[in-house]
Amino acid sequence: MSKQNNTSGRTVIHMEKRNSISRKKAWTIRLTAVLLSLIVCAIVIVAITKQNPLQVYAGIIQGAVGSKRRIWVTVRETVILLVIAVGLVPAFRMRFWNIGAEGQILMGGAASAALMIYLGNKLPLPVALILIIAVSAVAGMLWGIIPAFFKAYFNTNETLFTLMMNYVATQIINFLICIWENPKGSNTVGVINSKTKGGWFPKVFGSEYGLSVLIVLVVTVLITMYMNYSKHGYELAVVGESTETARYAGINVKNVIIRTMCLSGAVCGLAGALIVSGASHTISTSTAGGRGFTAIIVAWMSGSIQIATQFGLNENASDIITGILLFFLIGCEFFVNYKLSVYKEKEA
Repeated sequence: MSKQNNTSGRTVIHMEKRNSISRKKAWTIRLTAVLLSLIVCAIVIVAITKQNPLQVYAGIIQGAVGSKRRIWVTVRETVILLVIAVGLVPAFRMRFWNIGAEGQILMGGAASAALMIYLGNKLPLPVALILIIAVSAVAGMLWGIIPAFFKAYFNTNETLFTLMMNYVATQIINFLICIWENPKGSNTVGVINSKTKGGWFPKVFGSEYGLSVLIVLVVTVLITMYMNYSKHGYELAVVGESTETARYAGINVKNVIIRTMCLSGAVCGLAGALIVSGASHTISTSTAGGRGFTAIIVAWMSGSIQIATQFGLNENASDIITGILLFFLIGCEFFVNYKLSVYKEKEA
């Protein structure tokens, strides 16, 4: 009988998708990522500024929630990001990688600005607000239908298509600025209806951003119900898992793709109304503002203005710190969805 000897071989790292993970473990991973990001940021802060990182973190907190005004600004940015995320969820659940939220926001914002300019002072405020919300959603929806149609009927790459449409939307906004610029020659629209506040969101809960919070809460609840309890929500989930399975089950995949992007674009277009009519009261190519970060990043960015002034940091240093936090927060989701096993491969 032969005898087989095992010796240590090479180290192997095996990646495996998790079937499930407890909520406690998932949040432990996320909190660990935040802690690690703060440690790395502290090292960068000491290296760049020679400042005490704890004082810098205190400045960030002060900048984000240090006063009633700052708290509401952070809440405003958070709810706008939330509604954008809610709009992207249906498309992403269907595995349609909608990278065109910026363009859909700009189109919604442009529709909102147009109504404020041409009808804001001619209609009763409740009627104007209903029209602004509805038309901005329709504008975002129409912008979302275009890549959906080409994906459904010609199987184009939705990632590149939606990304390129962001640049088209930016040029449309540039064209509209030339038409609406105020004063003439300024190359900006300026604050729309600054004296009459026609088309501006009114104060709710004692804040000018209260109505935006209320709208986002309603939209979030409705989209959650749609995704989890409706036939259409089930169909888009099936399409996301496998288009072949969906076709076998009798689901019209083309209709699901277009319908889902209508919904996704409409919600992102609504975000444009929340920004233009509910917050900035103007339109520009930076209206969307690169809003792709999480609520935690919003608070960090709000505070970065404070620390840039307080500690003499330039914009690039603040961006580096923000990027580190974003890297860890996004990266931790990999470990939530996948697990790594390290072992020694045995050789005979």
